[in-house]
Amino acid sequence: MRKNSTKLIFLAVLAIICILLYGFYDIKGGFDYAFPKRMIRVTAMIVTGIAIAYSTVVFQTITHNRILTPSVMGIDSMYEVVQTLIYFFAGSMSIWVLNKYMNFGAAIFAMILFALILYRFLFRADKHPIYLLLLIGMILGTLLGSFVTFLQVMIDPVEYLSLQSRLFANFTNVKADLLFIAMGILLIAFIFGYFIMDKLDVMSLGRENAINLGINYDRMVMNVLILSSVLIATSTALVGPITFFGLIVANLSYQFLVSYRHSVLILGASLISIIALVGGQFLIEHVFELRTTISVIINFVGGIYFIYLLLKESRSAG
Repeated sequence: MRKNSTKLIFLAVLAIICILLYGFYDIKGGFDYAFPKRMIRVTAMIVTGIAIAYSTVVFQTITHNRILTPSVMGIDSMYEVVQTLIYFFAGSMSIWVLNKYMNFGAAIFAMILFALILYRFLFRADKHPIYLLLLIGMILGTLLGSFVTFLQVMIDPVEYLSLQSRLFANFTNVKADLLFIAMGILLIAFIFGYFIMDKLDVMSLGRENAINLGINYDRMVMNVLILSSVLIATSTALVGPITFFGLIVANLSYQFLVSYRHSVLILGASLISIIALVGGQFLIEHVFELRTTISVIINFVGGIYFIYLLLKESRSAG
C-alpha cells in the first residue's frame, strides 16, 4: 500500500508539472488574455481525462476484460451520427450547430438514450450474458460508423470540412459555460460512483463470489453501465471522441499500480490521463505547432497498444 502511495504521489507531481508547464510556458505579453484561456483548456482536459479513466476502469470491472472500453458499445459512433445528421439535413448554419447548448444537449441526450435502450432491451442477466450485449454493441457501432461514412460522402465538401472539426477531440475551442455544465453533470456521476466504490472491489471477484458476499450483482452491473454511459457521453459531447484513450490509461494504471482497490486504480488512471492529455497538448501546440491533433496521436498509439494487448492475451490464453 505504501508503495502505491509513493507511485500516486509521483504521478500527481508529474501531472502538476504538466499543468504548470502548459499554463505558463511561453506567455509573451497578454497574460490576462492568454492565461485564462489556457486554464479553460487545462480544466477541460482534466475533466475529460478523469471521466474517461473512471468510466473505462469500472466498465472493465463488470466485463472482466481489460481490452474492452465503453466505446465498444457504439456510444462514440452515436455522437458521430448526431453531428453528421445535423450537418446533412440542416447544414452548418442551422441553429443546431450555431447554438452550442442545443448541440451539446442533443449529443448527450442521443448517446445516453442509445445506451439506455441498448441496456434495457438486450441486458437480461438471467437470459443473456453481458458478452451478448457487448457483441451487439460492437455490431451496432460498426453499422452506425458505416451509416456515417455513407452520409459524409453525400455531404457538400464545404459542410464536410466544417463537420470534420467536430468528429475529432479538440481542446482549443472549449466553451467555458459548456465546461461548467459538463462539470456539474460529471460531479453528480462521481458522487454516485464514490458510494459504490467498495462494491466494485467485490464485483471484481466475479459474479458468483460477489453474490455470495451480498452484492446485488445484476442491479450493480446495470448501474455501472449507466454510469459509464453518462461519463463517456458528457466528455464526448464536450470535446469530441477519443477512441483508444481509456484503453491506454486504464491498462497503464493496472500495470503501474498493482492493486485490486478501485479507489487506487481510478485515481492512478485519472492522473495518467491528465499527464497524457495536458502533456500531449503541450507538445501539439509548442513542438508540432498545431500541425496535428492530440486525438490523432492517441488513436495511433492506442491502436498499436491495443494490438499489443491482444497479442499478450493470446499468449496468456495459449
